[in-house]
Amino acid sequence: MHNLLKGKRGIIFGALNEESIAWKVAVKAVEEGATITLSNTAMALRMGSVNELGEKLGAKVIAADATSVEDLQKVFAESVEALGGPIDFVLHSIGMSPNVRKHRTYDDLDYNMLGKTLDISAISFHKMLQVAKKMDAIAEYGSVVALTYVASQRTFFGYNDMADAKSMLESIARSFGYIYGREKNVRVNTISQSPTPTTAGKGIKDIENMMDFADKMSPLGNASAEECANYCVMLFSDYTRKVTMQNLFHDGGFSSMGMSLRAMNQYAKDLAPYEDENGKVIYG
Repeated sequence: MHNLLKGKRGIIFGALNEESIAWKVAVKAVEEGATITLSNTAMALRMGSVNELGEKLGAKVIAADATSVEDLQKVFAESVEALGGPIDFVLHSIGMSPNVRKHRTYDDLDYNMLGKTLDISAISFHKMLQVAKKMDAIAEYGSVVALTYVASQRTFFGYNDMADAKSMLESIARSFGYIYGREKNVRVNTISQSPTPTTAGKGIKDIENMMDFADKMSPLGNASAEECANYCVMLFSDYTRKVTMQNLFHDGGFSSMGMSLRAMNQYAKDLAPYEDENGKVIYG
C-alpha cells in the first residue's frame, strides 16, 4: 500500500455486500490509511453484510436513509464524533429505480416511482452535499465522489429512468462543485464506471449483454469494481486537489469509441477480412 489516505477520515455510503463498488472502496480506503464510517438504509443493513464489513474494518455503521435530511445530519454528526474530526472524503454510491424493478418501460413510467428514482439516485446527492456544507462537516480540500454511468449522456436499452437520474447527478456535481469549491475548497466529481455486476447493476435488463458489448468496444476492456475502488482512492487523495466538477470516465475507453474490431467481429463472425497477407490483425 502507498498510504495515500493516511490520517484521513471518510464516509462511504451504499456498501451492501462484497459485490458492491462501495464495499471495495471502503476496504481500499482503510488499506490506504483512512478511518471511515459506513452508511446504508436499515433494510440494506439487514439484507446485506455491512455490519460484518464494519467489524472487519473497525468502522462504525450508521443506519440512514440518504433521502432524509435528518438522517444525513445524523450520519455526518456521528461520523465527525466517531472519527475525531471533520470528514476528508465521501463516496455516494446510491442508486435504485422502482420502475426498473417493476419492469416498467421508459414510455410507460409510473411517475410516483420516477420521483423515487430521482430522489434516491440523484437528489440524495444534493441533500448530502447541502447537509455537509451547512454543518461544515467536510474539511477544507475534502473530496466528494459519486458513481454514475455513460447512459446519462447516451441512450442504452434497458437503463430506463436511471439515465435521467444519472444526468441529474452529474449536473449536481457541477453546480454544487462550483459553490463548495469557491467557499471551502471542497472538490466534487463523478466517476462514470463501466457496467459492473453489482447487486444493483444486475437489476438492469440484459446487463450481461451490456457488459459484453462494452468489453468488446473498450480498448482496455471493462473496468472492474476493484479498479474503480483504486480510482476513487486516487480522487480522495491529495494528488487530485485541483480536480473538481468533472465527470471522469473510468470505462477502458468505451466512452470515446464508435466501433471496435471486436464489436465489428460480433457481426462479421470472422476476423479474416481484418487480417493482412501475413495473418496479422489490422486494428486500424
